Amino acid sequence: MTNDLVPGVIFDVDGTLLDTNYLHTVAWTRALRSHGYDDVTMAAVHGAIGIASGELVQHLTGGTDEAVAQAHTQEYEPFQDDVRAFPRAAELMGACHDAGLRVVIATSGKEKDLDWMLPAIGVDEAIVAGASTSSDVEAAKPAPDLLSVAMEKSGLDPARTVALGDTVWDVKAAADAGVPCIALACGGIGAAELREAGAVEVWDSPADLLENLSESRLSALT
Repeated sequence: MTNDLVPGVIFDVDGTLLDTNYLHTVAWTRALRSHGYDDVTMAAVHGAIGIASGELVQHLTGGTDEAVAQAHTQEYEPFQDDVRAFPRAAELMGACHDAGLRVVIATSGKEKDLDWMLPAIGVDEAIVAGASTSSDVEAAKPAPDLLSVAMEKSGLDPARTVALGDTVWDVKAAADAGVPCIALACGGIGAAELREAGAVEVWDSPADLLENLSESRLSALT
């Protein structure tokens, strides 16, 4: 029943909570070049970060090549030791929880990735009420499925839920899932591009949003 649903915030991880977008850019570029796609620029790769693996390869090359996605996984794994959370990312999640919002994660990564992602963020796992991953859906971002499943699994009220992401693909997924998206520019996508894609707010980083939380749409959800 609708009355049983609660307000919440759905957090993207890569580029939003963890400073990983440029690591993924290098890993994808290496993977593409190792399979003969030498004409795909790093700028194009960075602009595609946020799209699920299979769709990303098609977006960049016009075809499907599962070997490239597998190569990306191999190229990215050594970078995991270099992954750092954005300053105050965990604190932002805690502040949302303390404000009465149900905190949920939606990532195009695999379910097993949460085993290292959550410790890397530094968040108290008790704060995270649920998560959806690529293991839960047939189509990850920019399809809305991850967000829709996250809301369904965690009992979120779409009318009182906001998605938090860092790419135009996050904004598109949120719109198609029927929820607004607050965007952060720390993933490397400019504020103007994020607003043009439909973001209802753009902040520089988790720390910037945390410092201005009372001015954000998040503060009006509860």
